Amino acid sequence: MKIATFNINGIKARINALPDWLDEAQPDVVLMQEIKSIDEAFPREIFEERGYNVEVHGQKSFNGVGVLSKLPLEDVTRGLPGDDDDEQARYIEATVVGENHSVRLCGLYLPNGNPVEVSENGVPVAGGKFAYKLAWMDRLQARAKELLAEETPFLMAGDYNIIPQSEDAAKPDSWRGDALFHPLSLAKWRALLNLGLTEAFRARTQAAGHYSFWDYQAGAWNRNNGIRIDHFLMCPYTADRLVDCQIDKDVRAREKPSDHVPVWVELDL
Repeated sequence: MKIATFNINGIKARINALPDWLDEAQPDVVLMQEIKSIDEAFPREIFEERGYNVEVHGQKSFNGVGVLSKLPLEDVTRGLPGDDDDEQARYIEATVVGENHSVRLCGLYLPNGNPVEVSENGVPVAGGKFAYKLAWMDRLQARAKELLAEETPFLMAGDYNIIPQSEDAAKPDSWRGDALFHPLSLAKWRALLNLGLTEAFRARTQAAGHYSFWDYQAGAWNRNNGIRIDHFLMCPYTADRLVDCQIDKDVRAREKPSDHVPVWVELDL
C-alpha cells in the first residue's frame, strides 16, 4: 500500500497540480495538509471520480487537513484530543484496511510556532504561538501513547514543521532559534521518537541533502535551499511493514507548485 503525505498549500491553488500528481503517482492514500477550505467547499468530485474516498477537516482560508483513499475509511475522527478549546483544523484520523493488515492513519499539520517568544529564563510565553506548538506536541505524544497502549497499528504523518537534524536543512545555521529548529521543539520531537516510533525516511536513507520544502522567496528552489519537515512516524508494528520511503522532489519544479512536495511510504499490508 502506497501512503503519501502532501501539504498542498491551498486546494484552490493546486486544483490542477494535485490531480495531475495523483494520476501519475497513483497513491492508495494521501494525507493532505493546508487544504485551506471549509468542508462544504472542498472539490471532492474531482477526487471521487478518480476512485478516492474523501474525508476532510477544514477551516476557512487557513489550515485544514484531509484524507484521500482508494480503500474504505473507517472510524474517521477529527481534531487532536486534549484541548476542547482548540478550534484550529490540524488533525484527522481514520483506519484503512489492506489485504492482510489495517493501519490507523493520523494526519497532522503541526503548528509552525513562530515567532518564538520566551521569557528571560527560556520559558515559552503563555498564549504565544511557540507555546501553542509545544503544547500541541505534548497532545500528539499523549495520543501516540494511547494508540501504543491499545496496540493499535498506526502511523502519524504530515507537515511537522520540525527540522529533525542539521542534515535536514541546506543552511542549518540560518534556522538556529527558529521554532522549526529550536531546542525545545526538537526535545518534543525526540520525546515522540523515544516512545519507540520510527521515522520512515531516516530508516531508509541516511544521507544529507534531502528536502521536502523550499520557500517561494529568494530563489530557494533554484538554489536547493530546502528543509525536510514532512515526516512519517510509525509504531513498531507498522515500521516492520515498511518497504520504502521516498520524496517526490520533482513535483516542486512543475507549474503552480506547492512549496512542499509529496513524501510517501510503501507498506506491506
